[in-house]
Amino acid sequence: MALVLRSVFSVALVLASTSAWSQRASHGRLFPPSDLGLLESPDRDLWQRPDQIMDAMGIADASVVADIGAGSGWFTIRLARRVGPQGLVYAEDVQPEMINAITRRVQREGLTNVRAVRGQNSDPQLPAGSLDAVLVVDAYHEVEDRVTMLANLARALRPQGRIGVVDFKLDGTGPGPAPEERVSPDVVVKDAAKAGLRLVRQEPFLPYQYFLIFGK
Repeated sequence: MALVLRSVFSVALVLASTSAWSQRASHGRLFPPSDLGLLESPDRDLWQRPDQIMDAMGIADASVVADIGAGSGWFTIRLARRVGPQGLVYAEDVQPEMINAITRRVQREGLTNVRAVRGQNSDPQLPAGSLDAVLVVDAYHEVEDRVTMLANLARALRPQGRIGVVDFKLDGTGPGPAPEERVSPDVVVKDAAKAGLRLVRQEPFLPYQYFLIFGK
């Protein structure tokens, strides 16, 4: 009976999150800061699976990584805990409200290995040749000039660095934006090729999203 109740509760949370994401679509392409609470749904760990994503990207102690479109910093703090005090996380967003939210969160968590970075359009303002891994989680569909953004991320990578793109499947299931706002994984692969990147592999373990890993 307890298992059934947990399953029903999880489904209800996903449906509520889906509804909220769909409602925010009318506000425009960028996620509105007023809706940051939607990124903190209590079931997100279950369907986002951050530990598996970081494992697949090879993110470990002392890694230097970037969280692109970091929003509220939900993934940022998980990255910061993974890389530890010898590592570094660049938490990038183009909206000043998001940067302020991340800064407050990092201070509240007592983390000293996070640098909040205000990006400019499709330039994330990251140092060249410095990153072991870059994650673009739930944000790729919001980027206007995707090829330029990917090319800038590629320049920030170390030779064996990886870029992971996690975004919502086109079938419209689970949380995420309205179906018409979603981007096909085939489009992401074509964008990456234009930016000088190659698809290393696609991970299948996320229930509502695709996960593509690229290298130079």
